[in-house]
Amino acid sequence: MKACTCSDSTVVRYQKRISGPLLDRIDLFVEVPRIDYDKLSSLEPAESSEAVRQRVDHARQVQTQRLAERGASANSEMSPADVREFCQTTLDEGARSFLKLATNQLSLSARAFHRILKVARTIADLEGVQTLTTAHVAEAVQYRQRSRSV
Repeated sequence: MKACTCSDSTVVRYQKRISGPLLDRIDLFVEVPRIDYDKLSSLEPAESSEAVRQRVDHARQVQTQRLAERGASANSEMSPADVREFCQTTLDEGARSFLKLATNQLSLSARAFHRILKVARTIADLEGVQTLTTAHVAEAVQYRQRSRSV
């Protein structure tokens, strides 16, 4: 795939045509950069696919158990009441402060606020922890950001 050669103004003009409410419905924006030679040629073993699969399976089981009585099976299906109970009440003080700052600085909609908490809950589930920390919320906020430039 070739890199975009459009001017910044052309890219921004095109991206503005996508509505904010539509973008709010996208949980993750992840840029996948090219991998440099040193990482590709490294002889150090990476985490195995089997280990990743096991971690994901465990996180999905935790979510299914947590939400079984709610008619949902994944964090993405949580209602606002579920988000309050399973996400907001498990924020540590640093995460709560960071989320307040991010909400104000980024002018987050209610939908974006809830999606960030759902993604943070999933990140914590993948780590196998109950409490949502600043790191979980910051990573979730990072996934909400989308570049407006080339």
